[in-house]
Amino acid sequence: MSRRTFAGGLAIAAALTLTALPATAEQQSVRFPSAKFPLGTRAIPTKTMTAVTQGIDLYDVKAGSSTDGYTVTVLMPSGRDYGTLPTAETQVAAVEAAGEMASLQKVIRPSVADAPSQTVYMVRVGLWSFKDKKKAEETAKTLKDAGLKVKVDYLGDDGLKTTGPWDVKVVMIDAKTFRGSYAASLGASVAKRETVSSMAKAQKAVVGVNGGFFNIHTAKNLRGEPVGASVVAGKLLSEAVPGRSAVVLKGHTAKITEVKTSVVATSQDGEAVEVNGVNRAAAPDEVVLYTEEYGAKTPTGGTDIVLDATGKVVTVHASGAAVAAGTRVLHGNGAASDWLSEHAWPEYTVKVETKVIDLRTKKALKLTPDLHVISGGVGLVRNGKVKITAKRDGHDSINMILRRHPRTLLGTTKNGSLILATIDGRQPGVTIGANFPEAAQFMRWLGATQAINLDGGGSTAMVVGDKLVNRPSDGAERGVGDALLVLPK
Repeated sequence: MSRRTFAGGLAIAAALTLTALPATAEQQSVRFPSAKFPLGTRAIPTKTMTAVTQGIDLYDVKAGSSTDGYTVTVLMPSGRDYGTLPTAETQVAAVEAAGEMASLQKVIRPSVADAPSQTVYMVRVGLWSFKDKKKAEETAKTLKDAGLKVKVDYLGDDGLKTTGPWDVKVVMIDAKTFRGSYAASLGASVAKRETVSSMAKAQKAVVGVNGGFFNIHTAKNLRGEPVGASVVAGKLLSEAVPGRSAVVLKGHTAKITEVKTSVVATSQDGEAVEVNGVNRAAAPDEVVLYTEEYGAKTPTGGTDIVLDATGKVVTVHASGAAVAAGTRVLHGNGAASDWLSEHAWPEYTVKVETKVIDLRTKKALKLTPDLHVISGGVGLVRNGKVKITAKRDGHDSINMILRRHPRTLLGTTKNGSLILATIDGRQPGVTIGANFPEAAQFMRWLGATQAINLDGGGSTAMVVGDKLVNRPSDGAERGVGDALLVLPK
């Protein structure tokens, strides 16, 4: 492994336990840009390059400086930190009645490809330098004692004008020289969350990043379930949210697209039923397919039809049991349970047909062992242009579009090279993260012609050579639903 330092940066302190076989400049088809950093004051970044293995380079990038300070934000009756103009004006009067001066701040959330701009108002009290946070906290206490709900905010998180700083890790995987492959991993099971480090170690990956969003609104023991499509080694383990962004991995190729899935169970008596979900909690009257990768018991209060590898019904019983190795379970409750009882008798054969449709090509993906799919969070760049599809992808809020958070980003270049990046955030004075427009701008700067936002926040993690190379905002690596792994072969 070789390491090079640019613009006065320091080499990465811990050596990565990999053999470096760097490509020559003439061979490389993806390169780190020489232009100024695209965010903030557009200064020349400090970057350190580490050749990880053939076709893979890791860049440790730092840019910008800390000039943001603190303020106190007055919450609206809704509990949000923004509201309409009349609501905000009412809160200004309440602050003045408490003996403090308040400012009314107009905030415009920028428009994105599928959602118009939004204008809201915030009520702020005071402005303190970075070193004077305690004074902001004292004012917040005074306002709380007066009966107001407030919080201390670091202005770098707002998503408005800033000078940074940013702490970024970028992995560039050259399509011409990389000889390994890409894979998705859900860890030990679908239901259980697991760290990227653990998933990467289990498969001896040279690089790993966290994947898509996972369901935090389900039972605690099921929160590893991806929100959207998941295919691992050609097997559908979580259904798509139709039309949302995803990355399709096959061998050493990666493609960003949108997908939908279809699962239909057909009994040998000719009757068919739509399977509503895969490896998740079941809603009333749903049929849900559970695979042996689920890692939890099926829901109680319904019927389980146990199928062997050929689709033969081997057992029919009340639900609430684990899925045995080598089997699949069709679970139904309510009307769905009635259908299964009528059309999935013991010794019957039930054919379960699974399809994953690429919505850009309108064709079904071949579910071969080298195919993997990870659900993205939000589309950022399409055909070289910024195209943020926040509404379609379920994240068209001010918090997600405008506010800065840690980000995990994935992009592909014109020639098929892959770019993985983490932008750490929520660490005032150290690194502030990015909002969606900034993330899109950053990925275009790196050379991505297609790019998506994966899960972020405390989930953002990048592992290279068994080492966590970024600094998660929780202070430690978080268990996540899935991961994208770069394998040596």
